[in-house]
Amino acid sequence: MKIELLKTFLEVSRTLHFRIASENLFITQSAVSARIKLLEDDLGVLLFDRTQKHLKLTPEGHRLIKHANELIFMWQKTKQDVGITAQHSMQLVVGAMSSIWDIVLLNWMHKIHLNIEDISLLTSTYSPLELRKSLLNRVIDIAFLFEPIFVEELISEKIATVPLHLVTTDPNYTDNTAELTDFIMVDYGESVTAQYLREFENAPEAKHHMSQPILALNFILEAGGAAYLPRQVTFEYLQSKQLYLVEEAPVFKRDIYANYLVKNQKVDVIEDVLKLFPTVRV
Repeated sequence: MKIELLKTFLEVSRTLHFRIASENLFITQSAVSARIKLLEDDLGVLLFDRTQKHLKLTPEGHRLIKHANELIFMWQKTKQDVGITAQHSMQLVVGAMSSIWDIVLLNWMHKIHLNIEDISLLTSTYSPLELRKSLLNRVIDIAFLFEPIFVEELISEKIATVPLHLVTTDPNYTDNTAELTDFIMVDYGESVTAQYLREFENAPEAKHHMSQPILALNFILEAGGAAYLPRQVTFEYLQSKQLYLVEEAPVFKRDIYANYLVKNQKVDVIEDVLKLFPTVRV
């Protein structure tokens, strides 16, 4: 099965429009239609319902999305792995929850790039369940989560403890939780969400829910509001008075763990790159 067919399917499933998909893929609309027809013939199912005015995914189409993403990622992994072997480099496949990338992993990847020349990184974002599955199936080498994975063949190492502070764009905000308006709930996992609900039981429900701290940060800087964010991503905005720290609000903490297989042929390299994280104070 050609990867181009899956990429075309994903673009059509995202736009639900053959013409727009063709423009985004820089191919003709007839080519898009032909690729979808080939894919449907290969699978023996219809992926889109074309009987209505607007294109809709069939149940089979919905089920294919996850598999298509996984197959495309595996193909990218294979191409990179085969290509770098000739250059005597090692591929390191890293998976993480979306919110963890912003907090600690970007700086860590920069350190790898500057300090270890023969490593080629391949990264992807997964849900916690997908991270566990991909790690055990050896699709990824390191999985970063907000909790350790308690499986005998895995090592879980705490690489960071991140304080989360409540910040707001409103300089007149008080500690009256009933006045907490336009609050953005960032996904730091169930533990932080539960802590927030306990501490702010009388506050209004969150206005929006977002998966990434940087997304929430940029949103409130533009539209106003409040959010719990890591101090390292808000420092410059607090200094410039674009954001204000709610001093008396509770500070939440979130541990981040690196999880990897004990019997991984890359275990020495994994241990080396994890040493590039600052020492965690217990």
